[in-house]
Order: sequence, then structure tokens, then C-alpha cells
Amino acid sequence: MQPVTRRAEIARKTAETDITARLDLDGTGRAEIATGIGFLDHMLHALTRHALLDLALSAKGDLHIDFHHTAEDCGIVLGQAIKAALGEKRGITRFGQCLMPMDEALAECAIDISGRPFLAWSVTFTRDKVGEMDTELFEEFFRALVMNAGLTCHITQKAGTNAHHIAEACFKSFARALRMAIEPDPRQLGAIPSTKGVLEA
Repeated sequence: MQPVTRRAEIARKTAETDITARLDLDGTGRAEIATGIGFLDHMLHALTRHALLDLALSAKGDLHIDFHHTAEDCGIVLGQAIKAALGEKRGITRFGQCLMPMDEALAECAIDISGRPFLAWSVTFTRDKVGEMDTELFEEFFRALVMNAGLTCHITQKAGTNAHHIAEACFKSFARALRMAIEPDPRQLGAIPSTKGVLEA
């Protein structure tokens, strides 16, 4: 039984970043993304499209220092929006997984909307940057996202040498796994999919 709306709006302002997000879990893949980091925008467009979310995310950050705060805080805000939109998590499938090829790269993502946040990240990049973005920031983004969304998430690189392809496979595998996990389960009939009766830490 799908709730009438699974939407959230989040605003977060610190001395380092000012970020707003509007999210609809039952969207069509429509994205309005402006983080100031070109490659992160590209990846968030892919995530939105393949998870079938509607996401408007705008960020202003201290990019003159580096991209760390903006990338991490975008993950925080997106994670908070996912958690808020899911509410009590009634009737969701809860688990999702995807093995995603991107040319020579292959990435696997498995998600449990458990309320117990954990990121297992087994990804190795062949260079330090993609475009202007430090490749080490992809792990920071996903850790911030899953910690704030309350997800258990494993992202594992199976193959790949091209850093752009590796990153894209990670984001797309996450998107498809998330889409599967948040989908309403017609056999749950609005129940919380846990023997505990709650999906929180």
C-alpha cells in the first residue's frame, strides 16, 4: 500500500554550505541539479534518472577551498530527504541490489533500508580526479548519504580501469538498488517489513 505522498523538502545551511533539496520518491526521473561541481551534477542526474526520483537540489559551497564540504553536505541533505520521504517505511520492499556494467567497469550495490546506517565501500580509482572532482570524494558523498538516510549499503567494484566509468557504474548501481528497495511491495499491505515492527537503529 503506497502512501499518498512520499516527498520531502530539506534545507541545510552552515558556515561552509547552503543546500536545499526537494525530493519525490515516486517521480519520473526529473532532475534539477546545481551543486557547482560539474561531475557531481552529472552523477546526480544519473542517480535521479535511474532511481526514478524527482529531485531538485541546489548547493552553494566554499568551492574556492575545495569540493569536500559541498560533496559531503549534498550527501547529507539527500540522505535526510530520503529518510524523511520514507516516513515509517511501511509497505516498502526494503532490500535492493544491482550489478551495473558501464563499458569495461562493473559495480555492484546492495541496499537494506534498515535504519542501521553502514557503508562498505570497495572501489579503487585509477586517477585522483574526474573532471575537477577528487575521486576520493565519491566515498565521502555516499557515506554521508547512507548515514543520514539510515541505509546499510555495500558498493563493490567488480571491474574497471576508467575512472569516469567506475564512478558512473557506482552511482547507477546505487540508483537501481535504491529504486528496488523503496518500491511498494503489494504483499506487505502497509506493514513495516521487519520482525521488530520498526526500521530504526
